Amino acid sequence: MVCGFGDQVGYETLVRKIVKEGVDKSSRFTDWSRRPLSQAQQAYALADVTHLRNVYEFLAADLERSGRSHWVAEELQVLTHPSTYDIQPKDAWQRVKSRTSSGKFLAVVRELAAFREDYAQTNNVPRNRVFKDDALVELASTKPRTGADLGGSRLLLREARKGAIADGILQAVTNGINCPADKHPKVDRSRHKMQVNPALADLLRVLLKAKTESAGVAAKLIAPSADLDAIAAGERDVAALTGWRHEVFGEDALRLCNGEIALAAKGQSVKVVTL
Repeated sequence: MVCGFGDQVGYETLVRKIVKEGVDKSSRFTDWSRRPLSQAQQAYALADVTHLRNVYEFLAADLERSGRSHWVAEELQVLTHPSTYDIQPKDAWQRVKSRTSSGKFLAVVRELAAFREDYAQTNNVPRNRVFKDDALVELASTKPRTGADLGGSRLLLREARKGAIADGILQAVTNGINCPADKHPKVDRSRHKMQVNPALADLLRVLLKAKTESAGVAAKLIAPSADLDAIAAGERDVAALTGWRHEVFGEDALRLCNGEIALAAKGQSVKVVTL
């Protein structure tokens, strides 16, 4: 994305554009558990790594030439910081998307999410292997009290309807139901109360498109639509206004909000005009 290859470029495309070679994908869906591997499968497996060095050297040189190496370093910091992986079970509910903001409902969501996170960490399995978010929300809505009730769930995995997971679900539901009102979780409504200036939000989208096209960077990497709305509503604690994003987009976004610049159409492009 930083080197101008779009936001969803695949390995095959990178190899074709950078190394000028093709990658045979015909063995992608073959049975890899059977032995011995066929010659075609071996060639496929080798091709998946053969060109990595050349691709890396090209991209690394391009980053150095464009002065964007620090962009990538900044993005990778989150992957090397321990806090990224330190998920506390009691806070796991905040990652679950739900349209309901009832305290009683969220209390059950919190208990179910905490149980799932604790079980997943203890057993070293992905949380979705325990039960997925849509199943969690369904459970918080139906509030099963017995094993028979779990059997009526449309979204719960079969393995979760018995044993330790089933027991944990039922206990979590009970804990959530019995949670006193003053202990119910509360949703942060600050974003819902934002007074977004729709005209300014549209201008920010035009500015983002112009800036990313000029820089050869995927717009998705700079700012999602929600961030643009937040900026238009007056928020400044937004990722698009910090770090390397500030260089590419944030600085002019703030100037646009402050009425210091304007946008003008010039042929097929848009240019920034200082007022």
